Amino acid sequence: MPLNQTISDVTERIIERSRDRRETYMGRIGAAAEAGPVRAHLTCGNQAHAYAGVPTDQDALSKGRAANIGIITAYNDMLSAHQPYERFPQLIRDAARAKGATAQVAGGVPAMCDGVTQGQPGMELSLFSRDVIAMAAGIGLSHNCYDAALYMGVCDKIVPGLVMAAATFGHIPAVFLPAGPMPSGLPNDEKARVRQQYATGEVGRDKLMEAEMASYHSPGTCTFYGTANTNQMLMEFMGLHLPGSSFVNPNTPMRDALTVAGTERALEITALGNDFRPAGEILDEKAFVNGMVGLMATGGSTNLVLHMPAMARAAGIILDPADFDEISSVVPLLAKVYPNGLADVNHFHAAGGLGYLIGQLLNAGLLHDDTKTIAGDGLERYTQEPKLKEGRVVYEPGAKDSLNEKIVRPATDPFQKTGGLKHLSGPLGRAIMKVSAVKPEHHVIEAPVRIFHDQNDVKAAFKRGEFTADTIVVVRYQGPKANGMPELHSLTPTLAVLLDRGLKVALLTDGRMSGASGKVPAAIHLTPEAADGGTIGLLQDGDVVRLDAVAGTISTTADLSDRVAEAPDLSANSHGIGRELFETFRQNAGPASAGASNVV
Repeated sequence: MPLNQTISDVTERIIERSRDRRETYMGRIGAAAEAGPVRAHLTCGNQAHAYAGVPTDQDALSKGRAANIGIITAYNDMLSAHQPYERFPQLIRDAARAKGATAQVAGGVPAMCDGVTQGQPGMELSLFSRDVIAMAAGIGLSHNCYDAALYMGVCDKIVPGLVMAAATFGHIPAVFLPAGPMPSGLPNDEKARVRQQYATGEVGRDKLMEAEMASYHSPGTCTFYGTANTNQMLMEFMGLHLPGSSFVNPNTPMRDALTVAGTERALEITALGNDFRPAGEILDEKAFVNGMVGLMATGGSTNLVLHMPAMARAAGIILDPADFDEISSVVPLLAKVYPNGLADVNHFHAAGGLGYLIGQLLNAGLLHDDTKTIAGDGLERYTQEPKLKEGRVVYEPGAKDSLNEKIVRPATDPFQKTGGLKHLSGPLGRAIMKVSAVKPEHHVIEAPVRIFHDQNDVKAAFKRGEFTADTIVVVRYQGPKANGMPELHSLTPTLAVLLDRGLKVALLTDGRMSGASGKVPAAIHLTPEAADGGTIGLLQDGDVVRLDAVAGTISTTADLSDRVAEAPDLSANSHGIGRELFETFRQNAGPASAGASNVV
């Protein structure tokens, strides 16, 4: 099937827009690669320090010519998705030694759990942690002892930060190793129902805690299709995972075998061999377009619209929110995974998963097949399915037909003909809206606004019974410059109750929502943000605003020409729970439309 014209046009526009920046980047990593194997340039004293901590491998490191892998790990046991990584370094070292090579933990990076910090002050550090992760990984790799890097990360900011680091060190190969989702627990729709019951006072905290513990119950990634699992999809569509590895459960023979296989593949693609695949060459414009296609086809997290521009900029590529919208207009929605459906990612994987979807999208001409991946040339490889034979991974043809059309459907008969994301623009600025889980009757909302500067004030107004009519809830001063752009996911149960009562309600914010947020229409990432002089700061209670996801517009009937923006006291955002340390980040954060980064 020839490549879809819109996909081709968007790709060419990105290439042209990025030409100067990308050429500079490629020249820089090319020069670094030409310098040759990195350990050869270290002094004897440098090398002695580097090898002192690994007595078993000292001879191989100091005398041998085999590759040395640097491991960047986001392990901690606060984050269930990352707890399985505790075992990975030893698996990797053993696999490398079996091939006559070596591996060292080059560094650890922070990995915070948004589920723990949701609605709490710590969430104001969440987005900035992405840049810290990139910087921390850069420190680990700056020892310049490594021929390839293995990146161990799953969740919301961690994978984007690691990709930014992989692009910065784009002269060496990068292989991403997933940890896998936890086994299925309490169904996600049942968990959401209990949350809404708690919001209305129908059940107490004991029932809420019981439901939450039954849902998040063991090591592994949360099973809904939020940002963490969207990250895993992205790494496969962009060719940084081994095919079919994203959604294999932790601590299983297949998971361990895939970790070993990923290590072996990293050794095969260094500059010391005959199949050199540096990360900077894999992370090209076509790879990012393929990632955007995957995002739309699966109804993935809105957070990736924030993260992908930052990831791309680290590789010398410039993405714009309009690119996502245009790709969404031609990519069908092929998956229904909670919050877009009732299935979780384990059900999705069993029904055919990413291999089936990639095959469907390739056949429909919606993906670039001519990409370089860690597995080899061509995305067709990612239609294959890993199997375990005598303890090792082998690949066989993947599913050609959906095994459950309530979860995944063919491109010829999709759940909907376009993807799940819209770009909105108008006199109030630019925003995005995820519509894949929003009922069509809520795609256009016109109503008076109610202004808030704190998500807790919204919840308090709800408890006082103040929402009795159609309302667009405006929560402003939530952007990166104001308070670090925390997720406002804890508003979802409250606003969902109002929807269920028959009110037309929506959210408009310069902040963001969780990747798990679904049925409430939300225009998010509004740029410019209020703290950066955005027009959202001029709105007043009662102004009528129209959010139109069909036409792609944000508008208001209010005359804002003579107004002065309200300037609330934001000093509380600058201290407590570590926020003091991030004042420089708040002052220098870029706009959400460019990734809200300090470092790229």
